Formats: sequence, structure tokens, C-alpha cells
Amino acid sequence: MERNYILFDTPVRELLYPFTHTRPIAECRVGILKIHEKWERWLGTEVSHFTVQHLQEKYPLKQGHESTVNILISGHLLPDAELVAAIEALLPDEELYVDNRLVAKVIHGKEVHMLPARARKNYSGKVLGIHKPWDIFVLNDRAIRDDFKALTAGRESAPLPEGNTVVNGSEVFIEPGAEVHCSVLNASTGPIYIGKNAIIMEGNLIRGPFAMGEHSVLKMGSRIYGATTLGPHCTGGGEMKNTVMFGYSNKGHEGYIGDAVIGEWCNLGAGTNCSNLKNNASEVKVWMEALATVAGAGTKCGVLMGDYSRTGIGTLLNTGTVVGVSCNIFGGIMPPKYVGSFSWALGEGMTRYRKEEALKDAAAWMKMKGQEMGNADRAVLQHLYQETAHVNL
Repeated sequence: MERNYILFDTPVRELLYPFTHTRPIAECRVGILKIHEKWERWLGTEVSHFTVQHLQEKYPLKQGHESTVNILISGHLLPDAELVAAIEALLPDEELYVDNRLVAKVIHGKEVHMLPARARKNYSGKVLGIHKPWDIFVLNDRAIRDDFKALTAGRESAPLPEGNTVVNGSEVFIEPGAEVHCSVLNASTGPIYIGKNAIIMEGNLIRGPFAMGEHSVLKMGSRIYGATTLGPHCTGGGEMKNTVMFGYSNKGHEGYIGDAVIGEWCNLGAGTNCSNLKNNASEVKVWMEALATVAGAGTKCGVLMGDYSRTGIGTLLNTGTVVGVSCNIFGGIMPPKYVGSFSWALGEGMTRYRKEEALKDAAAWMKMKGQEMGNADRAVLQHLYQETAHVNL
């Protein structure tokens, strides 16, 4: 009997803004891989997404047929052997819960729904997942280590070129086509993974855990602390610590960023600096858009930046700043700690991006990274622009 795996968005989705404005939860990157890529490796097959309507065109749901067994899994959870085994043991019309929260359910037939099942089972094992935006960088150390084991098991690394200094080389893995020049790679604190055709230029200092996606670049003289991830087609530079860049984004110049998450198609201008610790070492408060209130994120939290957003040269971002989707921050100002989606920040204050300009600029950034904005991408941004029309800047 055909088994059809689907990762569904839970109400946690709204707590993960700005990142889930433009993607299902399972499209978030934690560690080396996106959440859905982790599940695909564990399950040995492709998965699809059950998400809100305006995202479903870009991330289509795979419908089954009358003889299909649909296995729906909460998209904010990270898989492990025990959890996968418990899900695989479910029978049709059974659900799996942990602490009264739905983990997975099995439906027989082509209809996909979230109606209660006939039987309910409880899972007693530990479950890891992202519930708040900062969980992405908090879990990044663990996730890089787990993904590194999964991606490198039974494989041999490409050779490291001469001229580099390596500590604990058994924990350094280089994919074919990657280049590493005259740099220091210290994997004694965690594994280092360099993706296909990635480039590490001369004079970089890297402490693991660290991961680079394919075609990413580290510019000369960067200082990288774990646990940091550069997704595919990213550019890194300056000083970075415990930061996750989803993909296709740039921080290519001097400036500090730490305990932070950067979405796709973003650019941090030269000299952008991001605070991650308050002067009195007290808890960092982060604006939760969906709740219209703040929540504590621990003592360290830097910037959380949604897709298509940029900062101009010399921008300063305060501790726990949230930047929405498609924002343009410039003018030598320190913006407020919450910058709503489609904000245009001038020296004298904030205004709203004109929709067609926002779409044109977003398409230009995609083209700069060798991608084209499709109709589904455009529709997502148009929906979000309308949805956020009431938001005060």
C-alpha cells in the first residue's frame, strides 16, 4: 500500500513569523538541512506540505488516491530514530501525541484533513522542534552535528588542499568541487561541512560546528564561530557567531552578527552590526507579531530577518530586532526593534514600500543570485502585502 508523507503546519506557524510568512514551517533551515530534507532522509522518500492556502501553490500538497495511506507529521519537529519508528508504527485512523500536542496522524484514502482520528497514542520520548524564531539558532549546534553524521556516513571527504591548518580533520568534510584556501579550520569544537562548489577564500578562521551550502562563499579574513550555517548560494564575511542564513543571502563585509537568523534573498550592507546581548545582561525581549506582544528569548538574541530584506551601509541593529519581509533599511539610523514587512526606512523615519517597487526589487535580488521570480513567488508577496496593509510602521 502506497505511503504518502505530508508535513503539516501547526499553529506554531504564526509564532515563527517573519520566516513563515513566505514558507511552510518545514521549509525552515536548522543545521545543514531544511526540516523537510531531514524527514526525507529518514523516511527515504519525498514529502509534501499541508499549509495555508496562499503558500500551497508554491509548496503543493501531494494528494493520494483511494488506496493511499497518508501519514501527516507536524512540520516543526526534527526527526530522530525513535520518533520516526513511533510514527511508522501508527495504523490508519490513529494519532500520536506528546504532551497533548499532535505529532502525527494516519489517514486512509485520498482526502487530507485534520479531523480527530479514532485512536490516540501518547509518545513518551523527547521531541525537538522549533516553536519560536530563536529556536532556529538555539538548536543549530545540535542540528549541524546530526546532519553532519547523516550526510557523511559511509562517505569519504574530498581532500583538503595544502596550505590550510586543520584541527581534528576527521570532523571536516568537503564535498566535490569545494575550494578551501589558506585558512584555519578547527573542528575540535564541532564538525565542519563544506558543500559542493563552495569557496572559502584566504585567511578565514573557522570554529565548528559550521556548515556551508553549495555555491556559498566565505570572503577573505572572516572570523566564524559555531554554530553557524550558510545555506546555499550565500556570501559570508566579517564576524559571525551562531547564525543561520537560510540561503541566497549576503553578509559579505565587515560587521558583527550573532545569535541570529537571516531568511532568503537578504543583504546586509557593509558595516552592518547586530547586537545580541544587552548591556545589563538581562533577558532579551522579542516582538511576536502574531501575538502583538513581546516574549523572552534568553540572554542572547540578535536579529531575526525575513526574506527579501536589506540593510544599507553602516546600519546598527539593536538586540532582538525583528525585521519583516521585504524591508529596505538605510539612511544611517537605528531602526526600531520591530520593523514590519514592506517597511522603507529613511533617515527621517519609516514609510511603506510601494508594492510594485517591492516586487521589482525582490525579483532583482533573485536574479542577482541566478534565480527568476515565478508567479507563485509573486503571489506570496502580493498576498502578504495585502495582509500587512493595516500594520503600523
